[in-house]
Amino acid sequence: MDAARPIEDVVIRAAEPADAAGMSAVIGRLGTVEGTLQIPDMPVASRIDHLQKIEPRDCKLVAVAGGDIVGVAGLHSVGMSLRRQHVRSLGIGIATEWQGRGLGRRMIERLLDWADNWAGVLRIELHVHAGNARAKRLYESLGFVEEGRHRGYAITAGHYEDSFSMARLHPNPPQIQK
Repeated sequence: MDAARPIEDVVIRAAEPADAAGMSAVIGRLGTVEGTLQIPDMPVASRIDHLQKIEPRDCKLVAVAGGDIVGVAGLHSVGMSLRRQHVRSLGIGIATEWQGRGLGRRMIERLLDWADNWAGVLRIELHVHAGNARAKRLYESLGFVEEGRHRGYAITAGHYEDSFSMARLHPNPPQIQK
């Protein structure tokens, strides 16, 4: 993966089933896995079935640089309840050499456009590890607010880490035009 490549050369597009191995490799890499609920040193194949599935109510994106997948982001349905169809859960993973360069922001902005303008999504939820201040600042800059703290939410590198739950409501929900 070419970290010297300009961020403008990165193509963000819909994830396809054939991207599953590349997506799994990114989210399972050291430097990325710590900010997710994935486990390091798991076989790439352990996530393939899940990543290949096409969910019509979800939006999965990949960021591609020089033919390599360097970022994965998605908005995922939170369940089958009719009462929660307006909600999606945000997940994102960026390859270490692309972190801090604006790629995560670009991917999330693309997801927010899909949610706000095409999918009728009112609420987007996420969890961020309490120690991941950079990610928390990014989410806040995009309109997410902290809604709670979960003590001992996940084990990371041999210790239990707290997590913040955050959410963003559609800033201007669609209305019927008169």
